[in-house]
Amino acid sequence: MTRLVISRLPSGTIIDVPVHVFRSREPGPTVLLMAGMHGDEVNGVETVRRLIQQDLLWPLRGTIIAIPLLNIYGFLNFSREVPDGKDVNRSFPGNPRGSLASRVAHRFMREIMPLVDYGIDFHTGGASRSNHPQVRCLLDHEPSATLARTFAAPFTLHAKLRRGSLREAAFGLGKSIIVYETGESLRFDEAGIELAVAGTYRVLHHLGMVAEATPATQPSIVCWRGRWLRARFAGLFRSQVRKGDYIEQGQVYGIITDPYGEMAVRLESPVSGYVVGLNHMPVVNQGDALLHIGLMEPAPGPTEDAGAPAPAV
Repeated sequence: MTRLVISRLPSGTIIDVPVHVFRSREPGPTVLLMAGMHGDEVNGVETVRRLIQQDLLWPLRGTIIAIPLLNIYGFLNFSREVPDGKDVNRSFPGNPRGSLASRVAHRFMREIMPLVDYGIDFHTGGASRSNHPQVRCLLDHEPSATLARTFAAPFTLHAKLRRGSLREAAFGLGKSIIVYETGESLRFDEAGIELAVAGTYRVLHHLGMVAEATPATQPSIVCWRGRWLRARFAGLFRSQVRKGDYIEQGQVYGIITDPYGEMAVRLESPVSGYVVGLNHMPVVNQGDALLHIGLMEPAPGPTEDAGAPAPAV
């Protein structure tokens, strides 16, 4: 294990990031397994920790770089961001004289990314919004699409590159990074973690780095577009669907009531698709995202509806 020195806390305490390196004597690819870019996203942290603790990352060939927790600042403060309020995953490729988030990104790009050929970046839904287990990638980029098919999460979403993201920075260097999402922040999603471990091993097996892996029980459902359904009224939201469900256009997916028993509005879906994300917060304001719907048909235009919450990709 080595350490990536980032900075110091105001108290003078050094902040450095543990980096586990598992190297074979046989040449081969270098794969990055990283979590905790957002400090409150604990499912990825547990996934990488579990792979390390169970001694599952010694490759037959090549090298595996495992970083269970990149954003130690956010982890200590139960926060997505670093203390300056900025998102590390919107700060790549970084700047050595920029904000704290930009410095974290720069150090990572300088010390780690040049070594990497492929990567899996583990994330979680935002506060109160829970994601069904899913991989996000560029489906029209064959190396990334191959990794996603091999991982075989329940859902695979086509996600365009977002400015300042690790995926965008890696893509510019010819590296293929996919993102795995499951659950919500500050909550363990055990089923999603188990799927993450199995999917990671399938990718490593595909690259010839481990001897065997558990086959996927069913093919991944591919969604080429996503759409957020938003609250038209403020009040108390009760969902009538679950993550992973398929809903039809016109189907009632929830109800919004006022807290006084004077108003109740049924919510009907304007589209047919799969529920890949769900808001668990009962108190909602107008415009709040309620459901993330994955749409299977390809279509021109942005992957996400304008104004949708930015996915952690």
